[in-house]
Amino acid sequence: MTTLVILAHPNVEASRVNRRWRQELLLHPDKVTIHELYKKYPDWKIDVTSEQQLLEAHQHIIFQFPLYWYSYPPLLKKWLDDVFTHGWAYGSNGNKLNGKRMGLAMSIGDKQENYLPTGSVSFTVDEVIAPFKASAIHVGATTLPYFAVFGASFQASDEAIDQSAADYIRYIVQHQ
Repeated sequence: MTTLVILAHPNVEASRVNRRWRQELLLHPDKVTIHELYKKYPDWKIDVTSEQQLLEAHQHIIFQFPLYWYSYPPLLKKWLDDVFTHGWAYGSNGNKLNGKRMGLAMSIGDKQENYLPTGSVSFTVDEVIAPFKASAIHVGATTLPYFAVFGASFQASDEAIDQSAADYIRYIVQHQ
């Protein structure tokens, strides 16, 4: 069984973390299917049927993206709005995501200590990602603990990023 990684980074080539994670994922085609939204939909015209079929084919789904402005990149938000439709994902007949396991893999630019009630952000990461959790619950999916690298914008060393890539694969395998 492979994990579907929905990679939503507007410029993955410029990202130290997401680019490195993608490189690591590509080494494990038996474990991971990578689906790059910004590459697939540069025009933002999402093929809803194709996306729904892709989701139906996987039990384990990870959304990989940079956390900025405490949310998802805009194409991922549009993708969720378009793909998680009434009658398919939710509603009296919408059960296609029921029982699937969904998680987040995020590169976070700020320091981890700032994501505490006493930190400069004033919210934990779990509080920031509450809309994702609520959406997953709404469609009958199980939410997984998030995976994250903090300090991605300016602090993370190349060694730390390399270690995070290895840890990311372990996270995926652990939750398959």
